[in-house]
Amino acid sequence: MKTQIKVTKFAALLIVAAAEAWAEEAKSARRIVVSFPDRKLALVEDGRVVKVYDVAIGKPSTPSPTGEFQMINHVANPTWYGPDQTVAPGPNNPVGTRWMGLSAKGYGIHGTNVPGSIGRAASHGCIRMRNHDAEDLFERVGVGITVELHADRPEIFNLILAELNPPQTLKGE
Repeated sequence: MKTQIKVTKFAALLIVAAAEAWAEEAKSARRIVVSFPDRKLALVEDGRVVKVYDVAIGKPSTPSPTGEFQMINHVANPTWYGPDQTVAPGPNNPVGTRWMGLSAKGYGIHGTNVPGSIGRAASHGCIRMRNHDAEDLFERVGVGITVELHADRPEIFNLILAELNPPQTLKGE
């Protein structure tokens, strides 16, 4: 009887571990694609756009890097460490309520305490999001996801824009 209980518990643990591994694999099958000219971030899974967010990118004097990176850390309510000061989590934190660090040292995707900057080239190189959008993305992705940063519009954004702005038909057509 005791052996049967141990086998049952072990089987349950294996099922839980497999489910957790599957969930992490599903998250890593996703990718993030950012279009600088469109000031948008798309969460893509299996070639299908799951969600699109408005973002701010690096300003001309501190541009965002381009290329393919990996998300290497994932921090809720981060502390910001600036060159001359440290800002604890809260409403004055420049990286907002979420930090998703990239393999490009010092760069990440994060919230902001300046939501009016979204849609502009305004950051020091990071990809900035409204806090509620950063929180939503944070829940959907994890460490290891691929992040593509594009200076030119990537092809998938042509599809996104076509969906957002379908062709208009004129009366009488």
